[in-house]
Amino acid sequence: MNSDVKRRTADLLGICIKAGKTVKGFDSACGAVKDGTAACMLTAADASAKTLKETEFLCGKYGIPVLVTELTKAELGRLCGKDTAVIAVCDKGFAGGFAKIISH
Repeated sequence: MNSDVKRRTADLLGICIKAGKTVKGFDSACGAVKDGTAACMLTAADASAKTLKETEFLCGKYGIPVLVTELTKAELGRLCGKDTAVIAVCDKGFAGGFAKIISH
């Protein structure tokens, strides 16, 4: 596990949350994908196989990238105030930043 990637992901997510550009929780995040506001989906490292499968299916249907972070559900929860395995990012700039960090 690359702690730098994890830290940078957490730092950017913190900024993204403060900017009000996230939708937390599976159902709400899926709603953001369906209504066209999501630019990408972040999933927890320990998200269930079922959650990943459903997220990838829905996002594939709408052409939204799914990025698997190194952050656990608990770590995502500490950052956003809600234990969740899925967060929709509703800003193309932030989505590009996460893609750069996570794809390296």
